[in-house]
Amino acid sequence: MAGTKASVPTTPPAERSAKVPPELAPLAQAERNWEEETLRPALQKGPERRDRFENLSWVPIERLYTPVNSRRPFERIGFPGQYPYLRGVHSTMYKGRVWSMRMFAGFGTPEDTNRRFHYLLKHGESGLSIAFDDPTLYGIDADHKEALGEVGKCGVNVSSLEDMVRLLKGIPLEQVTTSMTINAPASIVWAMYIATAESHGTPMGALGGTTQNDILKEYIAQKEFLFPPRPALRLVTDTVEFATENMPRWNPISVSGYHIREAGSTAVQELAFTLADGFAYVEEAVKRGLDIDEFAPRISFFFNSHTDFFEEIAKFRAARRIWAERMRGRYGAKKERSWWMRFHTQTAGCSCTAQQPELNIVRTALQALAGVLGGTQSLHTNSYDEALQLPTEDAVRIALRTQQIIAEESGVTDWVDPFGGSYYVEWLTDRMEEEANRYFDQVDAMGGVVAGIERGFFQREIQEASFKFQRQVEQGERKIVGVNAYKVEGSVSVPPLRITEEAREAQSRRLARLRASRDKKKWEASLDRLKKVAATETGNTMPPILDAVKAKATLGEIVVALQEVFGPYRERAMY
Repeated sequence: MAGTKASVPTTPPAERSAKVPPELAPLAQAERNWEEETLRPALQKGPERRDRFENLSWVPIERLYTPVNSRRPFERIGFPGQYPYLRGVHSTMYKGRVWSMRMFAGFGTPEDTNRRFHYLLKHGESGLSIAFDDPTLYGIDADHKEALGEVGKCGVNVSSLEDMVRLLKGIPLEQVTTSMTINAPASIVWAMYIATAESHGTPMGALGGTTQNDILKEYIAQKEFLFPPRPALRLVTDTVEFATENMPRWNPISVSGYHIREAGSTAVQELAFTLADGFAYVEEAVKRGLDIDEFAPRISFFFNSHTDFFEEIAKFRAARRIWAERMRGRYGAKKERSWWMRFHTQTAGCSCTAQQPELNIVRTALQALAGVLGGTQSLHTNSYDEALQLPTEDAVRIALRTQQIIAEESGVTDWVDPFGGSYYVEWLTDRMEEEANRYFDQVDAMGGVVAGIERGFFQREIQEASFKFQRQVEQGERKIVGVNAYKVEGSVSVPPLRITEEAREAQSRRLARLRASRDKKKWEASLDRLKKVAATETGNTMPPILDAVKAKATLGEIVVALQEVFGPYRERAMY
């Protein structure tokens, strides 16, 4: 692209001057002098690289930022550990304790993944994060015809309580926290986890962890849904109520922007749509009659960390402030912990390339560093081979070591919110908050998140952003190293990790034995009770789901029972 001409300001001087308060007028004048005396001669000698600079959300970037750009009162920035938590929810942040290193893992049979969990714990992982395969995510059993070719391929297969017992063998559940990436059938898989712990003598109240359980983002982005939006939202609220009453250490929802970003959204859309989903869950729980200060402290979040370094840092900081101000101002939460936004971060899988895959190590390191500098509470780093296959053990170890190098060698954990007060970062944080608020106004005007999903609003916004980004890549306007810039010839050499159909065959044999050995009357009665509770407007489905799991009902059978009450769901195509 052509370089800029010798024109200096991105924003016209008169427009900038009109916005400057009197106390900053001398600084604004000094900036104009700098532009005339220093910048203009430099531009006359050589143009800048592009006519326009912008981040991944297409926000125009000025060449210089000063207090003239970011002039929020200090109260809006504040101190770490104090409202509005822009600078972090803890006053000492990583000076006290570094983030949880929680590597996402799952493949093949429960035994395969159990071995990987023990490997990760041995190498320094501080919490489990379970990846389930597509049949599990879609609520179908391993022996179902639609599971053919998919069992254990992109995660671990769990079709029954017995599978969960195998998956967690030898792991002290009372000592580790577990994150489960499961959504539409989250309450069923969570019930299996609870029942497994109880069978080992660990009461549910002692369990710590998180179920992702964010069904709204499934309709918006990931598309792994089983029921229509409104009854699906009811199931999520059932889990919030159950956790509030029985499991004080469990986070019943991890509101997930990660998949919204992976579907092609901008950072601004990820920020706005994720928080809108979070507000919707709060409103549903309050309608149920729950005390906001009893459940809100255990709503957590899950964000993507992409390649635009400063944009990601600003996104995380803006998210904390928006959440705190809404929870205290709009929803009337009284407890400080209800105002905290605690979040897990994963580096951007969609940024990983199959071309020159070793370069993904560098991308992941930068993205992980942005997550840390943005104040994340836990972190997953993607393995360099993930664009090609499930990660090998060596690739996973490198990804984990990336976090450990940041924690132990970089020095960034030695002080709190290093970019606090940065003219550019504070301006960008404010700008992202303003853009998010515009989206909130649109969502409110159409009647809320569910109404927006039914109208296709979120889906179209993401589709348009994804199309625009891909067009820029294909036209060479946005460079992806190894893909449309700095390419090399030759084949890719990555050690293969192959999952055969043996996993499906093994799981199918186990399901056959389970169905043959269970008490048929007890099994039928448990599913009948579940359907009766689901048909009510006020009953909580978690207790009968737990009973059904213990009666050896499979994942798919419980899903079918609920679909008989709620019906299935087919999304209207959006163009």
